[in-house]
Amino acid sequence: MAGEKGQNLAKSKEIQYIYIVQASLEPAKCKIGKTNDLERRLKEYNNMTGKSKDNIYQYLFTCEVKDMAQVENTIKENFSILREEKSKEIYFYNSALFKNYVKFIKSHKMFVKEIFIKTDDKKQIVKIIKKTTPSLVERGLSTKDIMQKAKRIDNDEFYTRYEDVDKELSMYPKSIWKNKVVFCNCDDAVDDDERNTSAFALYFIHHFHEIELKKLICTHYSGAVDLFNQGAKGYVFTKDGYKEIKEFPEGYNGSFDHPLSLKILKDETDIVCTNPPFSRSIDYWNTTIKSGKKFLIISNIAVILTTAYISYFKNNKVWAGYNEVDWFLTPKMELTRAAGHWFTNIPVKNRPNISN
Repeated sequence: MAGEKGQNLAKSKEIQYIYIVQASLEPAKCKIGKTNDLERRLKEYNNMTGKSKDNIYQYLFTCEVKDMAQVENTIKENFSILREEKSKEIYFYNSALFKNYVKFIKSHKMFVKEIFIKTDDKKQIVKIIKKTTPSLVERGLSTKDIMQKAKRIDNDEFYTRYEDVDKELSMYPKSIWKNKVVFCNCDDAVDDDERNTSAFALYFIHHFHEIELKKLICTHYSGAVDLFNQGAKGYVFTKDGYKEIKEFPEGYNGSFDHPLSLKILKDETDIVCTNPPFSRSIDYWNTTIKSGKKFLIISNIAVILTTAYISYFKNNKVWAGYNEVDWFLTPKMELTRAAGHWFTNIPVKNRPNISN
């Protein structure tokens, strides 16, 4: 009995920490966890089996607390909609979310003090020091930089890369597509030249018979930016078996909220799959979710922090897909970075963990 009390007393005297850690190649997510040894825990992250040597974990925030289990549990409860998966402490990340995580932790009654650390990149040794530069600066980024990355796509139109579409869609069972009508309704142009064809359209055309689609419907938007060199007229492309047809309805602009697009969504569609313009994502989500259709779409990672979307997550009408999308192509076919992620209402199973 005395020995047990001694062990509990020794445990209570251990310094307890809450930390936020991030892998250098996974900028759209972070891990919030607990430990009584910051140096050991960071070494464990960086020595995980299967982890790329280039994917280096570093602390973004660390602090001392009185009861790390209690703090970790309240973080899970309060940020449940921001977790990639309920069974893991992996959370979505951008600078605004990071500020919220830190603010919440610091306001917790078990918070003691922030611990400023400096990491030796070569040896991954954690040194606790009295004062240092914020970890974001150590990573060569400012809060403004990351916010710009999260928001700058709002007023631009970019291509989604084929590899990003293939990477996500190939993770779902083929059976979800069988005998289904897929609608790609956000400037998903189709051309004889694959360079002028949307990656979404191209994926479903390439895999049409393999996944046993019933029909593919794609639209071209006649907006100010002609991403696919398709001209000023909106059109509807339909692939039904081996039959392919492109129609140019009078007055049709190809917008997802045009009456014809809405009619196709309501009357013909089973699954929607596209990359809606980030600047109109509130309208797009509202239209798509209200339709009751299944969907797989890309949106700005920041939506999970915006009041217009939170109810969707709380009511289990949408959740994160498997992958983030950090790179897009400009009309000049140049790479540009933006904080995107896949979102869906299709069941997600065996999500890769943070070490992948």
